[in-house]
Parts: sequence; structure tokens; C-alpha cells
Amino acid sequence: MRADPDLATAYAACRLINAEHGRTYFLATRLLPPHRRPAVHALYGFARLADEIVDSPGPDPAAALDALENDLHAAFLGAYAHPVLAALADTVDRFAIDPGLFDVFLKSMRMDLTVTDYPDLDALAEYTHGSAGVIGLMMLPVLGTVGPRADAEPAAAALGEAFQLTNFLRDVGEDLDRGRVYLPADHLAAFGVDRERLAATRAVGGDRRVRRAIAHLVAHTRAVYRRAVPGIALLDPVARPCVDTAARLYAGILDEIASADYDVLTRRAVVSRRRRLAVAAPGLARCLLARVRTPGPGPGA
Repeated sequence: MRADPDLATAYAACRLINAEHGRTYFLATRLLPPHRRPAVHALYGFARLADEIVDSPGPDPAAALDALENDLHAAFLGAYAHPVLAALADTVDRFAIDPGLFDVFLKSMRMDLTVTDYPDLDALAEYTHGSAGVIGLMMLPVLGTVGPRADAEPAAAALGEAFQLTNFLRDVGEDLDRGRVYLPADHLAAFGVDRERLAATRAVGGDRRVRRAIAHLVAHTRAVYRRAVPGIALLDPVARPCVDTAARLYAGILDEIASADYDVLTRRAVVSRRRRLAVAAPGLARCLLARVRTPGPGPGA
């Protein structure tokens, strides 16, 4: 990070956003070498800006997303309308992240303004690739790889999508309250479930068909993790404990859903602080060992 007081303030703002809104993600990020953490906070901060536009929309969220995209492109040229964008532009420059990935991300964010249901997994996959898969691709240059980056890209995208699918399962009730269902309609229908049944279960609970459908989608999401996790071995050794811990923590949300008998409509699955720390502690030990073996640049933030 450049020795620029304004830039340092911008990165600090991103760190606060990450700490406040992404506790699991933030905890895993603490396992990265200090000089890489600010870049992850900047990426998270930008994603949060877009999320807030679509999840807490003002009078014209489409115009707000257009303005964010214009401000983003201006930031890449050196004009900063928001401190998060200043940090993001610096991160993109320092780690040579493909700027086009942000346009793909914003395309998915625009889908949230008009699309409220997904007929099948293919349709949902288009959304999750843009909303989460590309986040994995943005992260790769920050994390580093032991071989060609292209070899690690499929697993990185899959892990981002696994995280997103986990969030969808955790947040079914909250998303339904916003008028959205991020579960494939054909898979729900196989268990006799539709939007109306989800809404009724949200109100009174206790529907076995809904629980069976959620159990099926939890199993599908675990399969996505199984495709993604082997890619962790392709990362720079100092980054592996961070990503492995994040994967374990997010997969832990699926464990909590299963422990609650797949009730995601009257309760929200949360990994306890005790479990988060228990998962993170071995990651910290692996992280310290990797840093001894693979020394990097000195602390930067």
C-alpha cells in the first residue's frame, strides 16, 4: 500500500465495513499476512456498497447502481467519489486484478432489481457466477498461486459460489421477506414446494416437505464445496490457512442448518463464536508455520 494518508484512511474504512458486516469472512482474513489483508477488505467493501443498493433500495436503485459503476470506472482512472473506491482502485492496480470482473459482478447485482425467482440451477448459476464466482477470481491475485493462475481459477470460482449458496440457504426467510427466492424452482417442485409454501412455512413453520427440499439443496451445496476445496492446495502456502478456514466456517453454517432439522424459515443458522474460534485456531498455527517457511514482504497494514 502506498504511504498516502488518504489511502490509509480509505483502507481503514473498508476494514471497518468488513469487520461489521462479514464476521466469518473477517475472521478468516486475519489469517492472511498483514500486507494482503487490506486488499481483501477493499474487495469486500466494494461488494457491500453494491449489496446495500439492492438490499436497502432508495427511490431509484438502478440509477444508483449506474452511478456506482460510473464512479468505479472513474476510480480506475484516478478520480475517487468514495473512500472504498479509492482503496479498491489501489488494490486492482497493485495486484493486477482484471477490471472486467467488476462489470460482471454489477450485472448480477442488476439482476436483483428485476429477477425474483430462478427456474433451475442453470439460471441460478448465472447469478451466482457474477455475484460470487467472480469474487473468487478477484481474490486469486491477492492470495497468490503456486502455479499458473488459470489452473486455480475454476476452484476459486466454485468456492465463491459455494459460499453464496450457503448464504442463500441460511437466509431463505430474510430473502423471502424481500420478495426473492434464491432456490431453484424445479428442485423445490420435486419436493412439492413453491414460493407460496415457503411463505406459509415462514409464518407457521413445521412443513416436512420444505425441510426435505432444504436438505437436498444442502447436499448439493456440499458437493460444490467438494469440487472447490482441492483448489486450496494451488494457492500460495501463506494464503491456504485463510481460505481453508473460511471454507470450514462457511461449511459450518450447513452443519448448523442440518442440526436445526433444516429449518431455515423460522430461525437463522449461525456458527457460534466458540466454534468459529475453534476452527480458526488451527488455521492460525498453520498460518504462522507457512510464514516461517515462506517469508514475504514486511507488514503493510
